[in-house]
Amino acid sequence: MNFLVHKTLVVQLQAGGADRFPVLAHLSYDAADPFAVTVVFSHDGRVLARWTLDREMVGEGLVRPVGMGDVRLSPESRGRWGELRIELLSDARPDGSRHRAVVLVWAAAVEAFLRETHAVVRPGNEKVRVDDFLAEIMAGG
Repeated sequence: MNFLVHKTLVVQLQAGGADRFPVLAHLSYDAADPFAVTVVFSHDGRVLARWTLDREMVGEGLVRPVGMGDVRLSPESRGRWGELRIELLSDARPDGSRHRAVVLVWAAAVEAFLRETHAVVRPGNEKVRVDDFLAEIMAGG
């Protein structure tokens, strides 16, 4: 059985007041970290950003607004197409302001990706390997 799920999507990035701009989003899921979905945004072979999102929160964001702080997700409708709106906020700059980017993803593609992850680890069956987690913490500090 494959414990990894990968999907590459073309998404729309909107930063500042600019129009939407197409970039690639590489979504990945690893059963070794069953609560997380990693998204790497890239354009012209360059990595623009890497974010780790909560898998359950991504699913909830398809049906209702969720999230506080650095990541916020919500459903958005554009004509016939449903989208997942992902708002990402950077760390605070010295002046207290923050960079903000909005990524819009076709909701059906996100749903298909989540279904694949659920086939690997069903929701509610995630397990945390506490010994591995503690060993990682002890090695780092």
